[in-house]
Amino acid sequence: MKKILGAAALLALLPLVDSCKIDEEFQAAVSPNQLSSSNVATLLDGVYNAMRSPFQGATQVFALSEVTTDERLMPTRAGDWDDNGVWRQLHLHTWDANHAQVRDAFANLGGVIFAATDMLRPEFGASAQQQAEARFLRAFVIYWTLDLYDQVPYRDPGEGVSNNARVRKGTDALNYVISEVTAVINSLPDAPVYRANKDAARCLLMKCYLNKGVYANRQAPTFAATDMNQVITLADQIINTGRYRLANNYFDNFAPDNTNIGTENIFTELNVGGVSSGAQYDLWRFISHYNMVPSGYNGPCALPSFYNTFGANDIRRGTVYRYTNGPANPGNRQNVGFLIGQQYNLQTDAALTDRSGAPLAFTSAVSIIETGSNLEVTGIRPMKYPPDFTNNSASAIDNDMVHFRLTDVLLMKAEAILRGGTATSAGSFGNTPTALVNSIRTHSSRNAGALANVDLPTLYAERGRELYLENWRRQDMVRFGTYLGPIEQGPTSSDPKYLIFPIPNQQLAVNPNLTQNPGY
Repeated sequence: MKKILGAAALLALLPLVDSCKIDEEFQAAVSPNQLSSSNVATLLDGVYNAMRSPFQGATQVFALSEVTTDERLMPTRAGDWDDNGVWRQLHLHTWDANHAQVRDAFANLGGVIFAATDMLRPEFGASAQQQAEARFLRAFVIYWTLDLYDQVPYRDPGEGVSNNARVRKGTDALNYVISEVTAVINSLPDAPVYRANKDAARCLLMKCYLNKGVYANRQAPTFAATDMNQVITLADQIINTGRYRLANNYFDNFAPDNTNIGTENIFTELNVGGVSSGAQYDLWRFISHYNMVPSGYNGPCALPSFYNTFGANDIRRGTVYRYTNGPANPGNRQNVGFLIGQQYNLQTDAALTDRSGAPLAFTSAVSIIETGSNLEVTGIRPMKYPPDFTNNSASAIDNDMVHFRLTDVLLMKAEAILRGGTATSAGSFGNTPTALVNSIRTHSSRNAGALANVDLPTLYAERGRELYLENWRRQDMVRFGTYLGPIEQGPTSSDPKYLIFPIPNQQLAVNPNLTQNPGY
C-alpha cells in the first residue's frame, strides 16, 4: 500500500502539464479499492504542494508578474545575473516562446491543474469538501494561466492522457472559472486561511469580475456596472464575516509567524519552518548581498521611480521590525521594506562591505546592465518577507506565501466604485473610494497619511504601494493601461502582443489544440 500510494502522491506533485503524454500505466497505479480517506487526503495535500513550484520564490509566475513591470529590475551585474539575458528580456519586453520562465510557469501551472483533476476521478471517492478544495485550487490556477497566456489546456477527471488536452481561451476560460468557484463555494470551509476557503473563493471571483473586460479586450478593456457591483457585493460579504482586520504591523502579514499574526491574510500557501516549504525564501535570498545575514545572491532590486511613490513616513517603505525568528538587531537597523544606504550584520551590528571591501551601501541609482566598480551595491533592495533566521539554513522557512489579503479586497471595492459600481457600506471602512483607501493608509500599521481625494490614477498608485511584490502588478498595469510603457530601465512603448505571453514552443509541439498567441 505504501509503495502504491507513494506513486500516486508523486504523480500529484510532478510538474506535468495537461498536454504532456503521460504513461497511463503509471496513472493507473492506484485503483479505487486501494484508496482510503486518508490516502485521498494525501493526494489533496499533493495538489497544495504542487502550488509551490509555479507561485513561490522569485521565478516563474513571480518573474512574469513583477520583473516585467515598474516594480522590479533584475540587472546584469558584470558576470552575475546575465543568464543569457533572460532577466533583461522580461523587463525590456523582448521575450519569446522559448524563454525559460515563460516555459516553466506554463508547465508548472499545468502540473497543478493535472494533479487537481486527477484526484477528482470519481472512483477515488473524495468527500464533498475535498472535491471543493481541489476544484477551487484548479480554478485558481486556471485563472492565472488565463491571465498570463489566454489559453488553458484541460481534461476531465479520469480522461485518458493519450488524448490531446482540449483548450479553453479568453472569456470561455473565465466563465468556466466563475462557474466552478460558484459551484463549490458552499462546500468550502470558513478556515483556515492556508486551505481553500469560502473567502478565498470570493476573492477569486472578485478578480474575475474586476478583470472580465480585460480578458475580452486586453488592449481596450471596458467595465460593466453589473460586474463592478458583483465585486462590491463579494467584498462586503468578506468584510461582514468579521474574520479579518488590519494587522498590528504591515509586515506581520509576511513574517515567519504570519500563520498566527497575519490578520489580514485570506488565502496563503502554508510553509512549516524546519519541516516543509516552497522556495519563498528566495524573495529575500535573491536580493540579499553575499555578505549579508542571511546571505543571498545579490540580484534584483526596486526601481527608484517606484520607491519614490512612497511617503517618507510610510511604514510600508521600511521600518525596524522585531518578530518571531527574526534577528537580534542590536543597532535597531531598518530590516524590512526597501533597503537603501549602509547595511549591517543584523546579529552583531557590524557594518558590512562588498566583496572588494568597500562599504555595502545600496544606492538608488541602477541600470539594467551594471559594469562599474560599484555594481554590487547599485539598486534599492525590497525585503517584503522578513527573513526566517531560525530556519533559513534548512531552506524550510515559516513564512506562508500570501495570495489574498483584506486590503486587496478594500482596494478592489474602491476601484469597482470608481468604475461605475454602486457604493455600499460594510464594516468600519466607509463607502467611498477615498474612505476605503484612507482606512488603510491612516492605520497605525501604515502611517501613510490621508489622501484628499482618490481617483483611478491615485487608486492605481496605492495598489502599487500596498501590494508590491505580491504578484498583482502586471495584472494591475494591464487593467489600468500602463503595461505597454514607458517603464523605467525598460521600453518607452511595447508591442501589444506583450499583453499576454506566448505559448511555449515545446507545448505547441505536443498538443495541436494549442495555437500560438498573436504576434509570436
